[in-house]
Amino acid sequence: MRLRYQYRLYPDAAQREALARAFGCARVVFNDGLRIRADAYQAGVPYISDGELSRRVITQAKQTPERAWLGEVSAVVLQQALADLNAAYRSFFASMTGKRKGARVGAPRFRSKKDNRQAVRFTRNARFSITTGGRLRLPKIGEVPVRWSRPLPSEPSSVTVVKDAAGRYFASFVVETGAGTGEVPLPERAAEVGIDLGLTHFAVTSDGRKIGNPRFLRRAAKKLRAAQQALSRKAKGSANRKKAVVKVARAHARVADARRDFAHKLSASIIRDNQAVHVENLSVKGLARTRLAKSVHDAGWSQFVAMLEYKAARHGRTLVKIDRWFPSSKLCSACGAVVESMPLNVRSWICACGAVHDRDVNAAINILAAGRADRLNACGDQVRPPLAVAQVDETGSLRGAA
Repeated sequence: MRLRYQYRLYPDAAQREALARAFGCARVVFNDGLRIRADAYQAGVPYISDGELSRRVITQAKQTPERAWLGEVSAVVLQQALADLNAAYRSFFASMTGKRKGARVGAPRFRSKKDNRQAVRFTRNARFSITTGGRLRLPKIGEVPVRWSRPLPSEPSSVTVVKDAAGRYFASFVVETGAGTGEVPLPERAAEVGIDLGLTHFAVTSDGRKIGNPRFLRRAAKKLRAAQQALSRKAKGSANRKKAVVKVARAHARVADARRDFAHKLSASIIRDNQAVHVENLSVKGLARTRLAKSVHDAGWSQFVAMLEYKAARHGRTLVKIDRWFPSSKLCSACGAVVESMPLNVRSWICACGAVHDRDVNAAINILAAGRADRLNACGDQVRPPLAVAQVDETGSLRGAA
């Protein structure tokens, strides 16, 4: 299984300047390739191959006075920028022909130097390495200090250097995990859990545990508002405005980091303590179009479920997603009766059978039961009961009748 491991980088002034050149050169190569293909399409010329495009925008461009500075950065950075363009075109064509699953993908767009995120990628061909002193050696950039928050499980196949909107630098490694990498597998557990995600409580488990909703964005709203107001007072193009932009970006980065840290810790504890986890397949896009959009985005359900999914696959656990139309809240977990309606303001209810339910706990119990049924059926159990032998006194056709 391939995963990304991300670490903080601390380049000095000269290394930041070299990285800025790499970001700019990669962006120019991407835009030149996109412009050549767009012009060829407008002129009715056949699609330019990847090799021909590389020859034009890299090899020949370096020999011209206008693009001679492309030779100041690693050639692998430029080739990877073109590889990203080619991948974007393939995804666009596959989406247009219906071969690509999911939402439709548009045509590639030009990159801007004003984008909040800049990135370049180095593959093994670039011969990047990790020194004995724990620094990351990058071609034509130097040895950059790294904060190693955890060890790499295996030799990385590539590294992407990212600069975010807050001005922070990160190194993102692609590594192989699982068997053969020295990782110790988690011991098997007998426990299983169903999880109901919500806004009043972030998650409610089938055993009655309720995890509060941190509401990171709501809690930071006052500081974010003050930073945004200070930005709006700065003159456009001034140095003070640039500083205010970074201040706003850092405030948002703190919120995103806190939300990500919460999701990582909670998903890790759930995967560690349970052999199987059952969750609803929520339509976050649909919920984001309602009046609860801000709260839905603040909760970060999709990020949390994605973490559960890859951690379950990594550690040999099972993750089951229940259909979003399953009536988990309206279904009585005791007798199986379904209530006609269940408004959001109803937090507890009494079934006709006499069972008293907490809305969220009852939903989590139903999710667990439905997930177990789906998982058993998927593992080969009989979906329908076996055929029974007819009794002598049952109504039937006469023997020998056609």
